[in-house]
Amino acid sequence: MRIGIFGGTFDPIHYAHLFVAEEARQRFQLEQVVFIPCGTPPHKKRYAVSAAEHRFAMTLLATASNPSFCASRIELERGGVSYTVDTLEQWRQLYPHQELFLIVGADSLAYIPTWKEPERICQMAHIIAASRPGFDLNSLRLPEGLCRRVLLMEMPLLDISATDIRNRVRRGASIRYLTPDSVVQYILKHQLYRNEPLEEPNEF
Repeated sequence: MRIGIFGGTFDPIHYAHLFVAEEARQRFQLEQVVFIPCGTPPHKKRYAVSAAEHRFAMTLLATASNPSFCASRIELERGGVSYTVDTLEQWRQLYPHQELFLIVGADSLAYIPTWKEPERICQMAHIIAASRPGFDLNSLRLPEGLCRRVLLMEMPLLDISATDIRNRVRRGASIRYLTPDSVVQYILKHQLYRNEPLEEPNEF
């Protein structure tokens, strides 16, 4: 069984995330894509990350309409810093017969040598690197051992970012059509992002 693993802060999840996941599912014949909101991000964010339960709830809402998508609490329940290698190890223990495909943006992949045990990550999963606005896939320079497991995925670019969505909420601008309506309503109901300073645009 070929399974896509798509981790991230998802603060909030949006249509670019969903499009990347669907493209990867179709292109690489994945039977399911599992969205995994991180519990505690390993890299310090320049903003206050929303509570994990809010981010999981939004991910659950956004993926509900696609039977090939699901959301997992694996990192939230494990606790501690959410390292990709630990998540893959735990997932393989739970589902040893699945073939794993880790879905990442190409801009994130450029930093994989700095991740915890990158060689181990590449042993446990194929890496699907999706093209991102402003980033040239051909510019990736990775150690040879990591390159062998990387699958490049050129695709139409949706220039949507979680940073921009948060900033739009702070300014009182509409975020409709940037993220599913169910997520828009959740953000409004729980008044997420409203009372925080504007950010420099830098996050998917």
